Amino acid sequence: MTGGPIRTAPVGSAAGPVSDSTARTARGSWIGLLGSAVNALAGFALVAVCTHGLGANAAGAVFTGIAVFTILSNGLKLGADTGLVRFVSRDRAETGGTRIGALLRIAVLPVLLISVLAALVLLFVPQTARSLLPGLPPGQAVAVMRMFAVFLPPATVALVLLGATRGYGTVVPFVCSEQIGKPVLRILLAVPLVLLVPSALSLSAAWVLPTIAGTGYTWLALRRHRRSDAPAATQTAAERRSQAREFWSFSGPRAISSVFDITSVWIGVVLLSLLATSRDAAVYTAVSRLITAGTLLQLAVRLAVAPQISGLLAAGQDGEAHGLHRLSTRWIALFSLPVFALMAVFPRSVLTLFGGGFPSGAVALVVLCAANTVNVMVGNAQTVILMAGKSSWNLAVAGTACAVQVGFGVLLIPGHGVLGAGISWGLSVVVDNLLSALLVRYRLGFRTVDRDYLLAVGVGLAAVGAIAALVRWQLGDTPAGVGVGALLALSCFAAAVWRLRGPLGVRELNVTLRRRK
Repeated sequence: MTGGPIRTAPVGSAAGPVSDSTARTARGSWIGLLGSAVNALAGFALVAVCTHGLGANAAGAVFTGIAVFTILSNGLKLGADTGLVRFVSRDRAETGGTRIGALLRIAVLPVLLISVLAALVLLFVPQTARSLLPGLPPGQAVAVMRMFAVFLPPATVALVLLGATRGYGTVVPFVCSEQIGKPVLRILLAVPLVLLVPSALSLSAAWVLPTIAGTGYTWLALRRHRRSDAPAATQTAAERRSQAREFWSFSGPRAISSVFDITSVWIGVVLLSLLATSRDAAVYTAVSRLITAGTLLQLAVRLAVAPQISGLLAAGQDGEAHGLHRLSTRWIALFSLPVFALMAVFPRSVLTLFGGGFPSGAVALVVLCAANTVNVMVGNAQTVILMAGKSSWNLAVAGTACAVQVGFGVLLIPGHGVLGAGISWGLSVVVDNLLSALLVRYRLGFRTVDRDYLLAVGVGLAAVGAIAALVRWQLGDTPAGVGVGALLALSCFAAAVWRLRGPLGVRELNVTLRRRK
């Protein structure tokens, strides 16, 4: 790419060129959104392949195994991925990257060690598999869990290395590996396997085997980025100890909070498998896939904005960091709220995508759509807290939210099944986001709500939710209702966004797409 930085207007300006940090965030958000969309479609396809090929009970066991693997791999990275996002971007801003090699050694070696130990436990303690996968015959449960164990260390290390690539200000390696490459490979493997040898073991293999390709690609991508680093600095033993202490004092709390974060997404599947049925776990997995689809843009913006905010704060450019957070939150609310509005109005029709028995999760889907409107309206407050170096705050918030989810889940799931899991997750989402929003506003001084933000929320909800509700009143929660409602609502939404593109911040996205650096 050619050209200089785009830095002639303040962040969030409605006219003219946009700042370098805004351009990078917008461009990264578009790339991340593309990857998230592919990931979501592949996730839908995989759920459909599993449920149609194995039935809800066996598919629920597969999803439980995936949930355990995902929780472990995200927990065992010890928060080092987020630490590398923050410290790599900061070191590049301060020294040109002279200490990045040392940072990688500090981050990767402990993660590799602990993930190998965890894999050994899964390999040689078969009782763990039988307890976690009660829906499978004991021998098959052990085989599935042992296969996941073999791939646990490379998957965990790859997640840490991807954090380092994000510290270079790019989301491309993360998107190519985690959101496009591995999900697409899983589908390409799952379809023939479900036709030829349909079993929980074969579909679990289809899900986990792409880990090797993703790890290799991640290593090559990081190696390519490191060519731009300044020569490594010579450090004394005391300096190395100080650097390690600073890194892990930040990453340590994040290690625990990251477990809480990923647990919030997957613990419902595990609890339903243990306290209800594998069929309920499969239905809940379908509901969670839809909720994840609604947060695609939020994830895309989070990936892009984190290193930008970290770099701005390290450079003392607090005002631009504040403006970037306001603008990115406006984008998230504007384009995410319509998705949740449509799903909440037509829940049963949307869930029929996964099969005839899945509309039983309709009420849970509505509950989670309501909770996630709070999520997207808050934006990436958690990212701001982390990039400001307050990982202990994030730990306290995430721990509180996780306790709410697990506590209410244990109380509600035995009697209410999928709905109980949905209510417990929804309460957790609201608690997490409201506490994070309060900390960002009153402890860090980041202001989110202004007139343009309220306009974005109004357009995102009113232009879609009200029209879709009127169509449902006439046509019901039917495929025809979904088609007509989505067409009319999104047409009105598009017209409103174009008419109000200046105050909504859409102009910055358009400018960025037309510019190349």
